[in-house]
Amino acid sequence: MHDEITALSPNRFPPLLKEIPDAPKKLYVRGTLPSYDSMWLAVVGSRAATNYGRQAVRHLIEGLRGYPVVIVSGLAYGIDAEAHKAALEAGLPIVAVPGSGLDWSVLYPRANVNLAREIIKAGGAHLSEFEPNMKAADYTFPQRNRIMAGLCKAVLVIEAKERSGSLITARLATEYNRELLVVPGSIFSAESRGTHQFLKLGATPVTEPEDILRALGIETQTREMTLHIDLFENERRVLEI
Repeated sequence: MHDEITALSPNRFPPLLKEIPDAPKKLYVRGTLPSYDSMWLAVVGSRAATNYGRQAVRHLIEGLRGYPVVIVSGLAYGIDAEAHKAALEAGLPIVAVPGSGLDWSVLYPRANVNLAREIIKAGGAHLSEFEPNMKAADYTFPQRNRIMAGLCKAVLVIEAKERSGSLITARLATEYNRELLVVPGSIFSAESRGTHQFLKLGATPVTEPEDILRALGIETQTREMTLHIDLFENERRVLEI
C-alpha cells in the first residue's frame, strides 16, 4: 500500500491531460497510477442518486470486468462513490479525483475516507492538483471536474439535475473533444433532467456495457444471438414494407 503523496511534473502527466488548454501546473498523487495504455473512463452523476442510478452504475461497470478500462470518479456521495465501489468489486483500476487536497486530514468527503483507503489498498490512486493540506471549497469542485474530463477518453454521466456539477464535467468533455456518454433516465425524474438535455444535444446514449466499450474503441467478444420471433401474418407484412 503506497500511502505517500508525491508530486507529478507536467512531463509525467497522463497523456490526455497534457492536451487540454487549461492543464494544471502540478499534480499530487497517492498510490499507483494505472497504465496510460488503458482506456480511462470518468463516471459522474448525482450525489442524490436514485436506486435506478445505483443499479445502472453497478450493471455497466460490472460489464467492463476484464477489459482494459480505468474508472475515474470524484469520491463524492452518490454516483461517484457507487462507481468506485463497483470498480473495486469488478477488479478494475481506479483513480479518485477529490475536490480537496490528498492529506487524510482534509480528504473530502469525510464520510468516504474509508472508501478512499480501500481504493489505495486495492492498488488504485488518488489524484489532485491542490496542495495536500487544502480543504475543499465551492471553487475547487469545478476545477477538479476539468481534471477528470481531461484525464479520460470518455465521460459517462449517470443521473444529473438541470444544474448539477456533473454537467460541468459533461460540458468540458465536449470542449476537450472527449466522448460524452449518457445513461437515459425516467422522464419523470428530476435527477435525469440534466442528462436528458445532453442526449437532445447529441450525446451517446448508454444502455449496456457494450455501448461504453465501443465508445472507447475496445473490441468486445463476439456474441451470436438468435432471435425467435413469432409474428402474426399482418405483423410480418408490416416488417416487409
